[in-house]
Amino acid sequence: MQTITMLDPLRQKVEALRAEGLIALVPTMGALHEGHLTLVREAKSAAAHVCVSIFVNPRQFGANEDLDAYPRKLADDCALLQAEGVSLVWAPQPQVMYPQGYATNISVSGVSEGLCGGSRPGHFDGVATVVCKLFNQVRPDLAFFGEKDWQQLAVIRRMARDLDLTMPAHSNIIGVPTVREADGLAMSSRNAYLSDSERKNAATLPQAMRTAIAAIEAGDSTSSALAQLKQSLIAGGFASVDYAELRDAQSLEKIDRQQENPARLLVAAHIGKARLIDNMPVSGKAHE
Repeated sequence: MQTITMLDPLRQKVEALRAEGLIALVPTMGALHEGHLTLVREAKSAAAHVCVSIFVNPRQFGANEDLDAYPRKLADDCALLQAEGVSLVWAPQPQVMYPQGYATNISVSGVSEGLCGGSRPGHFDGVATVVCKLFNQVRPDLAFFGEKDWQQLAVIRRMARDLDLTMPAHSNIIGVPTVREADGLAMSSRNAYLSDSERKNAATLPQAMRTAIAAIEAGDSTSSALAQLKQSLIAGGFASVDYAELRDAQSLEKIDRQQENPARLLVAAHIGKARLIDNMPVSGKAHE
């Protein structure tokens, strides 16, 4: 496995690997856990070579967010990836990704609005911009993302479709189901921010979500189910709830009436120093 930090050597290495078969990209911000490694394994099953990018992207963090505190563990991450048989780690510094005079931004409307896009203004512009750059730098045949960041996945697919990207094409941007701890909490690098008691209380999030989904699928009022979900989170130790919404799984339009299309319950809430997000599928008709 080779770790590369500059663009020209990256391009040379990628072209050498491309002669041997398909290349899959797994973009990350590092601080890797089993969720990331699951993406790597899925990528390895589909391609001859896997490239993992590790870059804490400053453009997707707001002024009062955790850019400086975000865990950085490059040596540990590379050891994990070496054990998984990854071919290449792309780990540029910010000045490589955004050289002096950089002035371009990608904005994806529609699917980026509301939810995390509402709570974190500019966040998805930063995500779309850096992922487009990663796609252009590595030019992968396939790219793998976790479904835990459901809105992010929708933004990236729309960006790839609208810009007519071919490496990868939007149909080759693969979502991988969320990997969870034994108590149901979605794996996240930000879980490291939690104290022992906060970590125990954090399990309230998936539990409350499953309760709300059961109520909605049984035909109960969506608004009542979501109100109860929020109450359960606050009672369970969460400080605040950014959002708890039922959305169309594909368009991410907010559901306010019955529909047959697949739906998704999406939640973001604060506990301790962490802002946790999660989402789960909702089947059948939704009621309001």
